[in-house]
Amino acid sequence: MIAIKGGKLLTVTNGTIENGTILIENGKIAAIGADVAIPEGAEVICAEGKWVTPGFIDAHTHISTFAEPQPRPVVHDGNEVSSPNTSQIRGIDGMNPKDMAIKAARDAGFTVCYTGPGSANVIGGTGFAFKCIDGETVLDLLIPGTEMMKMAFGENPKNVYGSNNILPNTRMGVASVLREALFNAKAYSDAKLKAEQEGKEPPKPDFRLESLVPVVRGEMKVRMHAHRNDDIVTAVRIAKEFGLDFAIEHCTEGYMIKDFLAKEGVTAVVGPLDMQPAKMEIWNTTFANPGILEKAGVNFCLTQDTSSFTKMLPINVGIAIREGLSWDYALKAVTLNPAKLLGLEDRMGSLEVGKDADIAIFNGDPFCNYTKCTETIIDGVVFQH
Repeated sequence: MIAIKGGKLLTVTNGTIENGTILIENGKIAAIGADVAIPEGAEVICAEGKWVTPGFIDAHTHISTFAEPQPRPVVHDGNEVSSPNTSQIRGIDGMNPKDMAIKAARDAGFTVCYTGPGSANVIGGTGFAFKCIDGETVLDLLIPGTEMMKMAFGENPKNVYGSNNILPNTRMGVASVLREALFNAKAYSDAKLKAEQEGKEPPKPDFRLESLVPVVRGEMKVRMHAHRNDDIVTAVRIAKEFGLDFAIEHCTEGYMIKDFLAKEGVTAVVGPLDMQPAKMEIWNTTFANPGILEKAGVNFCLTQDTSSFTKMLPINVGIAIREGLSWDYALKAVTLNPAKLLGLEDRMGSLEVGKDADIAIFNGDPFCNYTKCTETIIDGVVFQH
């Protein structure tokens, strides 16, 4: 048994416990409170003067699929740029569990990250969530049942394919490629269901359409990359048109359409907040975006998006707090909210009895740039930094 003793426990769901204790047994939180007795023989971690939080979760990264260290010339495994629709692609097939970004994220207090294909294609394939542990194979890290489909709007897909005079060449083309794929997938799915009900021969197998069947049936969440306000609205319209379970990724100009997002009940994964104006659709990036969305009642997580730069997310969250985001929502945006997005809130995202012992210990406010994560605990295994 492990005991974390004397820390400031930020439970997320049940307030803050000063000078509290957490007991960990068999990889789970066994007890938490201000008056928890520590069993004899327990391994004690002294957290006096420290802040103890649920392990941080980044719900949108490209860890390992955009490999680090990067090869030269740079050829990322994260984008299969051979077709604007690669729904059959699986991020798990491109992940190296020895990638240096995994440890970098863990050292910053992250216990779980989500990774997957990039945004070069209108439909990029599936990603998945994983524990930031030292595993022998990707199967040791993978959290089963967290697979989600990546889709993208805006400049990335239209520039990748339009430059070669291949559809899509415009934003209208991006929307048409997606609608056609979803239309065909729904027809394929309906034909399969009808054949099953009538005991008839199913339609000819189609590997690409098969990958979209759970999407059009609402059984697999869709992660829709969209920066510009009009792209975000187009993504929401198409998602509603086909009855998709979706989240908006980046939502860079979300603050411009905050009331629309709130009315439509949109969940967003916001960030990175420190993007430079490398392309037109991210010129309006601002650290004020999360605070504006919070005040409008929009539900969101925060992300750093890339690989080793995941470690910079807590610092950027701190700047967002300076620009209007509340501290309490900031903590939720990197713990419980991403856990809910990934369908893992029953296991992580807060300090509660029975949940995975995924915990981060900091020597100060975790969103301060001179605070250090001193220990990260994943499934009860302690990683010292």
